[in-house]
Amino acid sequence: MSTRPRHVLDGGTFVTGALVTEHGQPAHRGEHKLSQPGRGQCLIRVTAAHIVPLDLLCASGTSYFGPPGLPYVPGVQGVGEVVRGDTLSPGTRVWFNTDAGMRPGDGSLAEAAVVEESETVRLPVGVEDAAVAALGLSAVAAWHALSRAELRAGEQVLVTGASGVVGQVAVQVAAALGAGRIVAATRSAEGRDRALRTGADAVVDLAGADVDGLEARISEAVDGRLDVVIDPVCGDCATAALRVLGDGGRLVNLGSAGGPTAAFDSASLRSRSQTIVGYTNASLTLAQRAEALSGVLRLAADGRCEVDYQTVDLDAISDAWQHVASASHTARTVVLPGRAPE
Repeated sequence: MSTRPRHVLDGGTFVTGALVTEHGQPAHRGEHKLSQPGRGQCLIRVTAAHIVPLDLLCASGTSYFGPPGLPYVPGVQGVGEVVRGDTLSPGTRVWFNTDAGMRPGDGSLAEAAVVEESETVRLPVGVEDAAVAALGLSAVAAWHALSRAELRAGEQVLVTGASGVVGQVAVQVAAALGAGRIVAATRSAEGRDRALRTGADAVVDLAGADVDGLEARISEAVDGRLDVVIDPVCGDCATAALRVLGDGGRLVNLGSAGGPTAAFDSASLRSRSQTIVGYTNASLTLAQRAEALSGVLRLAADGRCEVDYQTVDLDAISDAWQHVASASHTARTVVLPGRAPE
């Protein structure tokens, strides 16, 4: 925690945060000056913010947004309490989104942040701030992917990449929406155990198999017709899943963790009247994003949706940054900035 004299938190205050001072290097703990909130903006005391791959990509200076100006505070999502707002009342708990690293300005990985009020979502009671941060936009993606698939009660669903946050949430939301049977695909034993605990009826091991082997494993795991595939993986897993997908089946792709391409057979696609759909959160309106996050958080408040996460404080930001960059983790890393000065 900071040892500087305590003072009123306001625009123009120096606060502690994660700073990127060199492209391609880990963020480190430091102090920066808050900007003054303008019309339509609010000042937020940040309570939790997780590090996402987009934060690392932007900080590398190699994203298609161009290299961000230095120094800056990264963090494209966060959770906190409104200190002062244009229309939001002080004390309101919110999730918020920023453009840090994509446009000039600072992000969520600090004791406080200035954000657009339109980029906030009011939070329900019953879900801890760190849990909200861990869910974030990944949960929004899972919710809308199932909506895009037009999942109907009783249908059978395959969720690929079930150990990731999108996959974890998709399994649980599919269960809440009344899926008849849920099959989860994952490479990790940890992912397998969590999927079974949180609503999956069967698990497919993605490790050590080619496309034909994956097709056989998926076919064995499903019971009857496979109706929906939620696919954050792509690659061989998606190719195999398309072979098993039944008449009128829908595959929604929202990532490429397993490879950039998948193959389909034209005759099967046409004769089975299948649908392949791409999805990105970037296509959502602010209202749609808020509705999805609120829906997931209602499930979380009822104990029906949770994801793996670990918490660290700002003193450990450099190690946490490198841990996320290593891609060796399955749990989300949530930074707890600590209480900002009063």
